[in-house]
Amino acid sequence: MSELDPVVSKKTDTWRDRFISFGRELIVPLVAILLAALIGSLLILLSGSSPVAAYTALIDGALGDVRGIQRTLEKATPLIFSGLAVAFAFKAGLFNIGAQGQLIFGALVAAVVGYSVELPMLLHIPLAVLSGGIAGALYGAIPGALRAYTGAHEVITTIMLNYIALNITDYLASQVLMDPTPGNVVARTPRILDTAVIPTVGFMPLGFVIAIIFAALTWWLLNRTVLGYEVQTVGQNASAAQYAGIKVARIIILTMVISGFLAGMGGAVETQGVVSRFQPGFNVGLGFDGITIALLAKTNPFGVIPAALLFGAMRAGSSSMQFHAGVASQIVDIMQALILFFVAADVLIRRVLRLRGSGTGISLSSSWGQSS
Repeated sequence: MSELDPVVSKKTDTWRDRFISFGRELIVPLVAILLAALIGSLLILLSGSSPVAAYTALIDGALGDVRGIQRTLEKATPLIFSGLAVAFAFKAGLFNIGAQGQLIFGALVAAVVGYSVELPMLLHIPLAVLSGGIAGALYGAIPGALRAYTGAHEVITTIMLNYIALNITDYLASQVLMDPTPGNVVARTPRILDTAVIPTVGFMPLGFVIAIIFAALTWWLLNRTVLGYEVQTVGQNASAAQYAGIKVARIIILTMVISGFLAGMGGAVETQGVVSRFQPGFNVGLGFDGITIALLAKTNPFGVIPAALLFGAMRAGSSSMQFHAGVASQIVDIMQALILFFVAADVLIRRVLRLRGSGTGISLSSSWGQSS
């Protein structure tokens, strides 16, 4: 038995080290949330309201009853997809700010398939969702190809593509695809057919279940496949990856395609599970929030889920906070921005807490200023 002791001890130390490392990983996100809540409390006090009453109303609106929980899950669902989209791109050292544009195109295409195609529900729902994902993938391929073959940085190209997506979808919804219902003057598509609507079972939107499944698939792809290994290798050192025989240009394009697919899925699920049509403005901010969620989750696909739930709860409870505590809903937006700031200021928080640097800070884009 004594001969086995070193092996057992080694395994125990490994699990202990992993647990300690996991705890350290949680410190910065938790401190970021705490600091944002404290500054939010100060702002609430300055506005003449009670932070306790405000946060109580926020929690009650998000989790106080079945409808609140359902609303939180609905709000969190597209955020999981956008968070996964940004997190996946991060793994290859790419900063996909274009998740917003990819999500919008996914939402529009899902709406078109949802109202223009007649199929049984078991075929109609997945067809519309996948169509939205493919639309996002194709739009994500554009900055991927530009980055791979011309060196155009994805931060710049995706920012510009967001504006292009916004204006194209606005035009289509207000002109070409506008709801022809008599008396309608709102820029929006027709309502999708009932067979394309993603249902809710009890308080659980099935769109949320789909999001959880894709979070697990994303983790599996990154950690259990050759493609995932190549993506992460490129993200760590593109030059070394190319020297090792990995086709860097191919990986960059594939990464942006998969990232765009996830974002497009988020838009599709939002259309089919919540809005039931495409209407400009209803999806604003979902893609950009994915950046904060990916950073808060430390780009871990499973970490994206609680991060998205936090933001979903904040969105779901903001109206209750405004109604019952008299606090402007913009306070929630400020708190979300503060969370992003403090998570991005990883080094600052670690110095304040006197934590040993573990190299866990996230580089927003390791490819900045480089060319393939």
